[in-house]
Amino acid sequence: MHSYILSSLLFAALVCGCVRDHAFHRSRSVAKRQSTALEPLTVDEAILANSFDNNTIESWSYFYTHGAHLAGTNRTMAQWTADRWSENGFQARLDEYVAYLNYPVSHSLALTYPNGSVFQATLQEAVLVGDETTSYPNSIPTFNGYSFTGNATAEYVYVGRGQVADFEALVSLNVPLKGKIALAKYGGPFRGLKVKNAALYGMIGCILFTDPGDDGNITEANGYAPYPEGPARNPSSVQRGSVQFLSTYPGDPTTPGYPSKQDSPRADKSPVVPSIPSLPISYAEAIPLLRALDGSGTPGSQVNRTKWVGALNVTYSTGPAPGAVLSMSNVMRDATTPIWDAVGIINGTSQDEVLVIGNHRDAWIVGGAADPNSGSAIMVELSKAFGKLLATGWKPRRTIVLCSWDAEEYGLVGSTEWVEEYIDWLSTSTIAYLNIDVGVSGKSPSLSSTPELGTIATNIMKKIIWPTMPNETLYDAWSAESDGEVGILGSGSDYTSFLHNGISSLDMGSDQGPDDPVYHYHSNYDSYHWMSTYGDPGFQYHAAMGQYLSLLAYHLSTDEIIPYDLPAYTTALRSYYDELLSTINGTSGTIDTSELSAAISQFETSANQVMALMNHAVATNDAALKTVVNHKFRDFQRGFTSAGGLPDREFYKHVVNAPGIDTGYAPTTFPGITEAFAAGNFQRAAEWVAKTSLGIRRAADILKT
Repeated sequence: MHSYILSSLLFAALVCGCVRDHAFHRSRSVAKRQSTALEPLTVDEAILANSFDNNTIESWSYFYTHGAHLAGTNRTMAQWTADRWSENGFQARLDEYVAYLNYPVSHSLALTYPNGSVFQATLQEAVLVGDETTSYPNSIPTFNGYSFTGNATAEYVYVGRGQVADFEALVSLNVPLKGKIALAKYGGPFRGLKVKNAALYGMIGCILFTDPGDDGNITEANGYAPYPEGPARNPSSVQRGSVQFLSTYPGDPTTPGYPSKQDSPRADKSPVVPSIPSLPISYAEAIPLLRALDGSGTPGSQVNRTKWVGALNVTYSTGPAPGAVLSMSNVMRDATTPIWDAVGIINGTSQDEVLVIGNHRDAWIVGGAADPNSGSAIMVELSKAFGKLLATGWKPRRTIVLCSWDAEEYGLVGSTEWVEEYIDWLSTSTIAYLNIDVGVSGKSPSLSSTPELGTIATNIMKKIIWPTMPNETLYDAWSAESDGEVGILGSGSDYTSFLHNGISSLDMGSDQGPDDPVYHYHSNYDSYHWMSTYGDPGFQYHAAMGQYLSLLAYHLSTDEIIPYDLPAYTTALRSYYDELLSTINGTSGTIDTSELSAAISQFETSANQVMALMNHAVATNDAALKTVVNHKFRDFQRGFTSAGGLPDREFYKHVVNAPGIDTGYAPTTFPGITEAFAAGNFQRAAEWVAKTSLGIRRAADILKT
């Protein structure tokens, strides 16, 4: 059994997924390394593992990263993916949705100094000799998906990472915000919430930039050359990305709760998209803006906010600077347009038990070698591996469904619409959803899941050789990076709709560590050239992650009993409860949580009962009893989502964990209680003690024997 990372009021650790914030673990050179004996493979496992060829994975990567595939623009790539799966024995098709997206038309940004001189930002990434896709004529401009069309001219204020607490700090310092433009650095909350918060505090525009202070040890300041000459960040790199308000609800903003089809009714999108314009810029073009604020307002060193000060040669002063004025323009084209999910199926012998495995395909750029197409290349190779196993006569006990999602980048659109269309089938059949988004952006393996999946997920790691060190297993590398703690799921990738419909979920990847080459997230430099030169030369990490995903999928689809660890869920619930009490006791507020404690005890009793029933079913080889156990394992998560959605964001129904309201993807545990308590709404917190307890009791009732 493995411990789970505890959640504080707003959990701020690294969260897997496409929209992730980097929070580096300690350097590998000083991390204690376990030495776990490599566990032997069965015949079937060996067929799967040996089917992975780093050379063919590299060829899949090359295909995906040499054509623009912004959401809704490349049906050919979706069909190509389905065709590869078909060649390997899957029944493949495309599922089409008609979703609201928007695309860039024009943009501009200029800083007028007090003396009348002007700095005009290019808002472009440099074309690099040697990285061919950076010069493609159909290269996608820098922009924010779902951004607001508009102009703004005003003085501006540096707002740190744009969290509510950052804005409150500025208010306490008497920094004027209303009518100003916000300048925010990436990190912390999802970018859409930075824009949302700026508007809530009366600001009229938002500029976003990446700071090299978040790049770990591989920086120009530490003597490393910038990409492409070296592994440090290229100063012109820009992080594109969506500014949807992800913590309210994901998916098509115009069809909340139902699938986007040609004739679907369209709702008002304003609850989840910005009302002020935003632009992403490079740190090279952020420097003049930050430097113009030096000496105005409060110096960054005195603001006393987390990661307010970065690594640039400026003071990170708040401003505004009298007479320093930004003029910004952002023009977008709205479109209600087709998107395509590729779906591939191998039917199992138990039609009422289904395993879904997914990766999104769309990218903000021509490349996307890490995000998302490291995962896409792995998925094609995984289909080849299962094709070879099918050729031996093997058939899975449970149906396996592969999904290649479109429009994830805008707000998990393809997966959300698909779940909304097929929810009746999914809720009666799906045992788990496995997500691989950024399969490889570095050498630090990461894993987050619902607690019952932790034991099987970490045990499978012991069967995989990890390329970093001789005789090292994936488990060794993961343990050194994570201290053996499986992460809690928040949001930010395609597991979200599954989790909040009560389906066991897992998210995996291999991330940039502090000593790895800098991964240019959502930039033109997330390219095949970067991946093959710096990210994963030889594509060995791609192969290892694919082997891991394949073996995990094999056991979940084939083992006679679904390999869940229910006592691990009890352990997680108790740890979340202890953390909730710690949070409450650290304030002057009070709330009665005895009902929640009793519900957890009831869950523990039921979890122990079903594990005893499982042992009896195996010992007696009782097929009917095994089916009873499997269906309880399949269904118990549905109980956690049966109490209704969270306040003001009904999409998020899971009472145990959800993305934080002011993070967008980092998780909050017992969110209905925790967030109401944090807001000082003790009546609502008490109501959510009751609702959370109800969800846990319903899960316990499903497990009860």
